[in-house]
Amino acid sequence: MNSPVQALIVEDDADVAMACAQALQLEGIACLSVSSAELAQKQLSYDFAGVVVSDIRLPRMSGLELQSAIHAMDAELPVILITGHGDISMAVQAMKAGAADFLEKPFAPERLVEAVRRALERRRLVLEVRSLRAQLQNRDTLQHQLLGQSQAMQQLRRTVQSLASSEADVLLWGETGTGKERVARCLHEASRRREGNFVAVNCGGLPETLFDSEMFGSEAGAFTGAGKKRIGKIEHASGGTLFLDEIESMPMAMQIKLLRVLQERVLERLGSNTLIPVDCRVVAATKVDLLELSRQGLFRADLYYRLNVVTVSLPPLRERREDIPLLFEHFVLQAAARHQRPVPELTPARLQTLMAHDWPGNVRELRNVAERMLLGIEAGLPPLGAEPDPSSVPTRSLSGTMESIERALIADALRQNAGNLTRTAQALNTPKTTLHDKIRKYGLQ
Repeated sequence: MNSPVQALIVEDDADVAMACAQALQLEGIACLSVSSAELAQKQLSYDFAGVVVSDIRLPRMSGLELQSAIHAMDAELPVILITGHGDISMAVQAMKAGAADFLEKPFAPERLVEAVRRALERRRLVLEVRSLRAQLQNRDTLQHQLLGQSQAMQQLRRTVQSLASSEADVLLWGETGTGKERVARCLHEASRRREGNFVAVNCGGLPETLFDSEMFGSEAGAFTGAGKKRIGKIEHASGGTLFLDEIESMPMAMQIKLLRVLQERVLERLGSNTLIPVDCRVVAATKVDLLELSRQGLFRADLYYRLNVVTVSLPPLRERREDIPLLFEHFVLQAAARHQRPVPELTPARLQTLMAHDWPGNVRELRNVAERMLLGIEAGLPPLGAEPDPSSVPTRSLSGTMESIERALIADALRQNAGNLTRTAQALNTPKTTLHDKIRKYGLQ
């Protein structure tokens, strides 16, 4: 595999271009030579990891004009300009315009190498800072969108952040209410497609008779009542993300049509024979085992394998009980702002009840319970002291359950006391040394 280009040489004199390339290559600097500014622009992008070395006097577009065009795309991409005319005023103009350096022909090879190395180091630092800023921005977004400090949620955020920069299609698997659409939106918003549309389609709520027009669009007169052209969901998602929720409920006839679009990345509107290219990332969501459905003949195996490039599993709430206090407080505050009501006190007894509940509806159920509690509606709330139905609770050891509850209570107390160990120990009526040991045991901060 070729090394990434570190220096793009723009020089219409073949001998000079060859001499520059040889000087840099002998020092281990990978380079590419082009003969015009127009050809150079085709090699450049906002994340180009190298520098540009350009003669000022070029056919058609000059080196100064090239520098201006480059800095319009990326003001921090270093441009080193060279000339054989000894024009001091031109050198001053170039440096004022942001040139990284200015070399006058003839120059020693060592001078070129030194200038390129300085510019490469500057470029490396710029790209590192950009990468860190992007990671921090994505992390902040994910922290607010995917709440929770449990190991399961930390892993989910890492997975989403890793996948966001890729173009891979993703299959989300999780029980009802675990936040599959929220995760799909996070994938979209943290990706380079964030400026495009996020188009959500509920496959279970789409009538088969309307599938073609809704998904593929239609031309005017394609069917009775089609008075004008309609852009379908897939075409609308081009440049962005197409989210297919409850994909398991899509009828078999629709699956065949969808598969062709996903494979070919082209579609035809109803009433048209023109192929329209589409460029969208597909994120599908399901709450069942699609592979098992395909074995039963209830879901197309080829569509399953087409969607299943990467599978992300969302943890149910009962497997991350330590996140319940934080989530509940978040939902109560949201409801208080929406209904203009005071925030009710969450008593230790109520918190213990919330922690012990099985939450078959997961985060969605917890949100509803928080809103009902704010409104003073007891119906539908887990009763104080209630024990979950043993038949609905998955097999789990007593020690594991108690540790999960204890970890959540300590984490909540730490958060309420801004991490102060003394105040937290007093609030929990626990010796400070014991609390410190448990914080270290559960990996809390």
